[in-house]
Amino acid sequence: MEADKQKDEIFVRDCPIRNILSRISDKWSILVIFTLEQTAVMRFGELQRAIPDISQKMLTVTLRTLEQDGIVNRRVYAQIPPKVEYSLTSRGQSLLPRLNALIDWAKEQMDAIMEDRARSGQKASATSIIQYE
Repeated sequence: MEADKQKDEIFVRDCPIRNILSRISDKWSILVIFTLEQTAVMRFGELQRAIPDISQKMLTVTLRTLEQDGIVNRRVYAQIPPKVEYSLTSRGQSLLPRLNALIDWAKEQMDAIMEDRARSGQKASATSIIQYE
């Protein structure tokens, strides 16, 4: 009963769960999280090179959001020129199995989804679904 009540809450506009889900599930956040999973510590430029098509502004906003939510750690070194490194926090690490489960589901369902899209007249392109290896 309590679980049903919590699920119902996500339909409320200012639901904190809904807000958290929207912040971690956008395409750039997911890509930043998976990139930091592959390489534990990265500098801004390394992240930008590793994530195709992300602008400097969008990477900055995404990192700031993930840092505010305690998913990404930002470490600033007191040196000249300044050095800043990003890594996943323990909270960010705890998110990985759940995101991986979602990716596994998408991989399992991708062919059927593409067929459904083709039947419904939408362009069935594999590039319209992000693929993770």
